Amino acid sequence: MTNTTTAPTLLVGARIFTGADAELLDGAAVLVAADGRIAAVGPETELRARPDAADARVVELAGRVLSPGLVNMHVHLGLALPGTAGAAIASKSDPDLLLVMADGAKRTLHAGVTTTRLVGESRYLDFALRRGIDAGIVPGPRIFTAGHALCCTGGHGWDSDALEGDGADELRRLARLQIRHGADLIKVCISGGIAGEHEQIDTPQLTDEEMASIIQVAHDWGRKVTAHVGPSETLRRAIELGLDCVEHGYQLTREITELMAERGVWYVPTITVSRCEEFFDAQGVPAWMKERALGAGPRHWESLQHAIASGVPIAMGTDMPPAADFDGTTATVREMEFMVEAGMTDLDVMRSATGRAAELLGAPGIGVIEPGAHADFIVTDDDPTRDVSALRGIDWVMKDGVVVRDDRAGAR
Repeated sequence: MTNTTTAPTLLVGARIFTGADAELLDGAAVLVAADGRIAAVGPETELRARPDAADARVVELAGRVLSPGLVNMHVHLGLALPGTAGAAIASKSDPDLLLVMADGAKRTLHAGVTTTRLVGESRYLDFALRRGIDAGIVPGPRIFTAGHALCCTGGHGWDSDALEGDGADELRRLARLQIRHGADLIKVCISGGIAGEHEQIDTPQLTDEEMASIIQVAHDWGRKVTAHVGPSETLRRAIELGLDCVEHGYQLTREITELMAERGVWYVPTITVSRCEEFFDAQGVPAWMKERALGAGPRHWESLQHAIASGVPIAMGTDMPPAADFDGTTATVREMEFMVEAGMTDLDVMRSATGRAAELLGAPGIGVIEPGAHADFIVTDDDPTRDVSALRGIDWVMKDGVVVRDDRAGAR
């Protein structure tokens, strides 16, 4: 996002979660340069004495906790699920759909998510939105995107955002097409899921040759491949072929999570999608999808617990719209609470949504509070590294040095 600040900003009096360290920096200050990057982190007296802080605007945080802006690693801004709400979105013209996506982007940013990883959009409108956000035309999070997801004919997502292809050559071409448009990663659907009427979660959908062709193209072009997948046996084949990351993983066994940990394969569990009955009702999804999603819940929960026990690297992602109302908070915060309930520590969940997520993105300078990083921050009263439910109280958000939300008492 183009920075609109005209002078540096000095954030003082905060307790700081850096995105990595277990202990908060107590009473520290952060100097944000006019270019939207962090110039320095340290004692307030030292930062005030710096020549580049002479004209700084001072924001007093008075013992509150300053954390990196959250990173949501499984987002669809143009989500069109089966059902009434999805049909209304899918029928929109390109300009109208882009407006829907822009509204979702703004809501996402205000919810404290300053970076998103899009894993399947339609009509290449995600690239237009990214350009608009980067130019400062519309407010929104930083976007990393896969463009269209890839699937076989009739495969998962064929009737929403995924591009259909059969055979290694055709899927190889579709992967290159996403890269041509500017994709940061490649998303492929290798099994069925909860939103496909004529499939089951454990339906394998690509041959080894097809998976290998996509992975090879992506790796040759310096991109990672993430896979929508349910069953362990299908995932095992993909891991042997070099897969980088798993989305959902509805039916993971301990054996497969041990293999994931051994090979360094990442996991984005999206645990909310198998326990969000009210959201499905609001979307008007058909009964078969709701039953399949909620029915997948127990095994999905076990999958996450297996991944935690095996030490699989985990990044936070919702699949639900990041700012969607869910159990009195946002889907993003509720996802993080679920991750704690499944067995992760609050600190590890915060890392999964900040510094660790940036590691999967291959994006230094995001999800951390350190000199040179993007000045992306959220503020809470309490410490989310000890209780992630503190994130229910986010009331101040900065992205690239620009305050985009300030609901603090007395704020003007």
